[in-house]
Amino acid sequence: MSQISFSSEWLSQLSDPYAVLGLSVAADERRVLKRYHTIAKLLHPDTLIAADPAIQTLAGQILAKLVNPAYQRLKQEKERAETIALLRLRVRQINQDESLLPQGTMARQLLKLPLQEADVFYEQSVVQLGEVQYRQLAKFEASTRQLAELNLTYLSLKIGDPVIREKRTGIVSATQVKPAQFAPSQTETPQIAINYAQRHYYRAQEYAKKSNWTQVVAELRDAIRLEPNRSEYHSLLAKAYLMQNLVGMAKVHFRQALKFNPNDPLALQYAKRLDLTDPVPKATARASSGLFSLFTRKR
Repeated sequence: MSQISFSSEWLSQLSDPYAVLGLSVAADERRVLKRYHTIAKLLHPDTLIAADPAIQTLAGQILAKLVNPAYQRLKQEKERAETIALLRLRVRQINQDESLLPQGTMARQLLKLPLQEADVFYEQSVVQLGEVQYRQLAKFEASTRQLAELNLTYLSLKIGDPVIREKRTGIVSATQVKPAQFAPSQTETPQIAINYAQRHYYRAQEYAKKSNWTQVVAELRDAIRLEPNRSEYHSLLAKAYLMQNLVGMAKVHFRQALKFNPNDPLALQYAKRLDLTDPVPKATARASSGLFSLFTRKR
């Protein structure tokens, strides 16, 4: 690593700014800023005062030629959107020539996972690689390349989603990640997904207290994508739609809530007002079922 020339050709091979900063492609501006401060501190001369002079020089070059430019590209929403678009274009170009065949173990495992588990595994992998990326500069290049491959693999799995919605936090915190858990067992993965879905639900409840119904919808759509059969998720989502005068969508999710739990208190509260207890005509039932299926497929 200390002999890196930082030529334009070498720099171009590490052109994914998310990978350079050790971030998932769902990171919002707060995560970008927090990660940048963490890296800048790790590479600061005061932190490396006892390190070999060659390491100090290397750290300074990495900060100036890779980290700072990466942060400049990701600190604004417009630039992040353009970066995601370029990465998606790269995925499409790769798939046009041949199917994406990742080389790294984590990326290969990610490619095999169902979408419901992929989000969790991807965020965990990014966190673990980010933990060593700048703490051990000898592993910087290898870690960054693995992160870039993970990002492309994840975007390949999400190729049908029109937007990668940014999130304030990752699926798990760094303290929750254990190296031995990168091949999740069938008994472990559902618990991770449940906890994450519940966190979305708790945040939605807080937004509801502030009448921020748009954010309630955003959080609950993520919760339902992970756990589609929880009545309380559907009933609160239905209320959020109702508060935005989207009565049709509210009815769809109130009915889903009553389907999963006929005694759901919030759904029952609105059942009579919205005539949810009346028999649903077949055509309406089919339309509602189609709406719900479309919702779960998209998210």
